[in-house]
Amino acid sequence: MGIKFLSWILTLCMVYSVSGDGCSLILKPSRVVVGFGESVSVSCEATRPVRVLGWESAISAAHTQQELSVQWKAESLIDWIEEPICYGVFFTAPRQCEEKLNLVLYKTPDSISIKAVNHSGPMLEGKEYQLLCEVQNVAPVQYLNLRWYRGQTQVYNHSFSDMTPISPVQVSSTLLIVPTKADNEAQYRCVAELELGAEGPQPSPTVTSEPYNVSVHFPPSFLSPEPETVQLAEGGEAKLDCSATGNPTPTYSWTSVNPVEEKMATEAVLASSALLPGTYTCTASNTRGIRSKKFMVLAKDMPHKDPCQKQACDIQKCLQANKYMESQCEEVIREMRRCCQTHATKSLCCSGFKENKTDEREGTQ
Repeated sequence: MGIKFLSWILTLCMVYSVSGDGCSLILKPSRVVVGFGESVSVSCEATRPVRVLGWESAISAAHTQQELSVQWKAESLIDWIEEPICYGVFFTAPRQCEEKLNLVLYKTPDSISIKAVNHSGPMLEGKEYQLLCEVQNVAPVQYLNLRWYRGQTQVYNHSFSDMTPISPVQVSSTLLIVPTKADNEAQYRCVAELELGAEGPQPSPTVTSEPYNVSVHFPPSFLSPEPETVQLAEGGEAKLDCSATGNPTPTYSWTSVNPVEEKMATEAVLASSALLPGTYTCTASNTRGIRSKKFMVLAKDMPHKDPCQKQACDIQKCLQANKYMESQCEEVIREMRRCCQTHATKSLCCSGFKENKTDEREGTQ
């Protein structure tokens, strides 16, 4: 049969062909997922006698006469616009039929990387920053799923299913972060995964970025922030621990009405058997802030527990319950004054607590 006849047959196929459920052609497999540059082979089979059976293809056309199957092959598939179509011309109606191969040609990214947007160097606690993940030359992008991780925890997922290009493209994803001190030395990474379905490679192809290390600057924070009371022991060493976290690393200074050894005045821990009773204030500072903490050092014969602590707590509770109206807490305030009259020299809670004239009159009655 001559070339002119075949050209006439192909023209009929393009103009009058049908597809779908009414077509007597079966593609095996019906969906093919192929990596860029890999080989591929698909069989087209007719379910009833056929006059001509063939493949329309830009790179590998093929046809046969009266055979019930024909193959389409490519040794190295690199054509992003390839859309193979199997066609058949039958002896009975419907006389023309075609089936388009569901062909997915994919390519994993050349590279994937993370950087901060318009920023370099350490980040500041509480400030908003953008991290940008860039993916180079991936296809088809609508199958790409980009996952962000902080350490081993996934924090964001970005899908590109609404995009339509079939050839390789460059895409990116942005992650907004507001770092805290817990983020200092944290690692972020993004993982690009091509989810190509059951016909694709298993597990799905993935490419992971190098980790992006975050350095966060934050002010000093004491490991134990509350004021402390330390009891001196006979012949023993008193230890005042002012250790704080911070970035940059905090520097320390100590102040007191009592002398502090020069070699220890800039240490986080003040430890000495020569400490005198009194109040010591430690200050931790860095470029992000300054924090202070007080220590009350008691003589060995002074009670370790503040004798007026209960009364001070009762006042605090009462004021909070009555919206800080002192007139509603006169009784607990009187109890505090009575306690301070007895234990003024042994109670830190009584420091600065002044008696008014009413208390003096009460004391003389």
